[in-house]
Amino acid sequence: MRHTLKLLLTGLLAAVLLTGCSLLPEKIDETQGWSVQRLYSEAREAMNEGNYQTAIEYLDKIQARYPFGRYAQQAQIDTIYAQYRDGEPDAAIAAADRFIKANPRHPYVDYAYYMKGLVNFQRSNTLFDRLAPVDRAKTDTNTARQSYNDFSELVQKFPNSKYAEDARQRILFLHNSLATYEVNVADYYLRRGAYVAAANRAKYVLETYARTVATERALSIMTQAYVKMNMPKLAADSLRVLERNYPQSPELPKLNALVKGAG
Repeated sequence: MRHTLKLLLTGLLAAVLLTGCSLLPEKIDETQGWSVQRLYSEAREAMNEGNYQTAIEYLDKIQARYPFGRYAQQAQIDTIYAQYRDGEPDAAIAAADRFIKANPRHPYVDYAYYMKGLVNFQRSNTLFDRLAPVDRAKTDTNTARQSYNDFSELVQKFPNSKYAEDARQRILFLHNSLATYEVNVADYYLRRGAYVAAANRAKYVLETYARTVATERALSIMTQAYVKMNMPKLAADSLRVLERNYPQSPELPKLNALVKGAG
């Protein structure tokens, strides 16, 4: 009898739970039946208010419900910006890549290239805000280099784009910043007695960033490293290059004394 009652109660409880679940209200999609124009208007309004997640939801619905036509393409473009402003750099770059692949001749495809560069540029700010990390040799510069490549691709493919001039300015900034970073790495090695690494890094700066202000420091570091490695000829050679290109360098008196002492 007890066993039968227990089974009966268990069955009643299950029925109540199932009934309760079925009575839960389903989530209603308020956008059901909205026109593409209204969806896009609401997406733009959400972006203007800084509500980028909501904007992305509306833009996604446009692409799902109306995959063809100008609204779908515009939604793809706006998604790049919304993801970027929402703090989702990987998603923004993925959206830009999708748009470029699907619309290589679109009149606004230059914007997608530009946004790729801008997203990586912003991600590289951490590096350039602190060009002297604890261990410079281990700092990742990939995003800065990728941004440089993204902007360079934009300028090469769309030299007359309205974004080209800004891209050129950012390319110059990145070039100089990467040069400064690399020469800081060389200096880091020099001060820690890793003279071969210091000389090699300084040489890399000269080969890769020859027309930047970092060149002067690179030649100085190279000279000092060669002196420390007991290579007076190489030290004298790098010093001559420094004297020829930077005759007013404040490093020259110290370096001349070092090289003469080593000789």
